Amino acid sequence: MVKLRYSSGNIVSPEVHKIGVLALGSHLENHGAALPIDTDSKIAAFIALQASLRTGAVFLGILYAATEHSYVKHGVHLEPLEMVEKHLKPTLRTAKKYLELEKVILINGHGGNLPIKKYLPYVEEELGLHILFNNRVVEIEGPHAGTGELSMGGFLGILDHKRLEEHVDVKRYPEFCMIGLEEARNADCGIDSGAKEAEGKDIQVDSELGKSLLEDAIRAAVEDIKLLIDV
Repeated sequence: MVKLRYSSGNIVSPEVHKIGVLALGSHLENHGAALPIDTDSKIAAFIALQASLRTGAVFLGILYAATEHSYVKHGVHLEPLEMVEKHLKPTLRTAKKYLELEKVILINGHGGNLPIKKYLPYVEEELGLHILFNNRVVEIEGPHAGTGELSMGGFLGILDHKRLEEHVDVKRYPEFCMIGLEEARNADCGIDSGAKEAEGKDIQVDSELGKSLLEDAIRAAVEDIKLLIDV
């Protein structure tokens, strides 16, 4: 049997190899004209990878499934339980078996994935894993496809600057800050508040803001990983 050198490399602790980092995003979701439909997945994967690089935690990639609140209709998503049972659990089960993981941090970049949180205690019990759900970037980025996401997209190089003027055409792109998604606005006061704040205002794309938001989210993920080491 090969003796694995868990103390090698740039790691915060040999114990970090028991922690997996899995990104959660959305691959099929409209983000206006200037951002790609897999914006959330790209952002979540970037944060997860950077947190893994800084700590030595095991990078598990990104889950190829997402869910959404029933009243938000701007993409193709699964029901929460289907996402958990058919995608999240099999992925974590395989990771635990072959990597001998004990803990996992989920880096969420898509607000519509929040409904799965209620199932996580059952997943933990069934798989024997300690799971932590990190939602920092969703909490700080602001309205959907708005200034925050546009700025992060600008920093990451996934933004098409030539289409910014088109991006704010709510008739063509109702998902911009969810201004044109009436069902979502009526169902969620937070969505409606963000839409009202963006209505009639010019958007600002600031790569430094994007960098700052991403760095904030990465630091939060790193702190969660360090916290899991001692759990």
